Amino acid sequence: MTVAVGRLVVFEGVEGVGKTTQLDRLVARLAAAGVNVARFREPGGTPVGDRIRQVLLDPGTLMDARTEALLFMASRAELVATAVRPALAAGSIVFLDRFFLSTYAYQVDGRGLPEQDVRAANATATGGLIPDLTILFSLPAGQGLARANQRGASDRMERSGQLFHARVEAAFSRFATPAWQGAHPEAGRLVLVDATGSADTVEQRIAATLADTLHEVRAALGRDA
Repeated sequence: MTVAVGRLVVFEGVEGVGKTTQLDRLVARLAAAGVNVARFREPGGTPVGDRIRQVLLDPGTLMDARTEALLFMASRAELVATAVRPALAAGSIVFLDRFFLSTYAYQVDGRGLPEQDVRAANATATGGLIPDLTILFSLPAGQGLARANQRGASDRMERSGQLFHARVEAAFSRFATPAWQGAHPEAGRLVLVDATGSADTVEQRIAATLADTLHEVRAALGRDA
């Protein structure tokens, strides 16, 4: 099933929050129901972006915070221009595993870069593209990073230290507030989803949120009543 107008849905949250697992489930479920879906991740999602991803996440790579931010922006610009916008134009429901809220959290709050500079660069990278829905995954403080650490091998971002990740975690919590959202219209609609509990439980919460927001997927998620 192809929708008349494409939709953009973003999954955001701290390390280890479970968003990628839930994207696996959701995309498979919608595709099986005949929904035209596309899925990408940040950084990456394109040949250029995947090469940038290797540099950004390599634990042995050292770089200035501004370099890091601009590399994320370069990957994003390529992804939006060559993958996301064409998929939206084709009527797909596009799912992104991270988007610019991660840059606001990691590079502004985490690294301490000026917000106005990052927002301006992001506007260029996205061309003003606003998500239809961003799902913010919520976990008790410290639980996400603890989950990530249990996975074993970690990338450069995951190794940035507890204080860094505490700042990132606080940023995502702030993004869920009406005051922050009112001051950042480029974020579009944000909904906080409790990521505690089993994968099945979290999946049902996400399905309910999507069905409430995107009428195109209600039937596919069994919530068309």
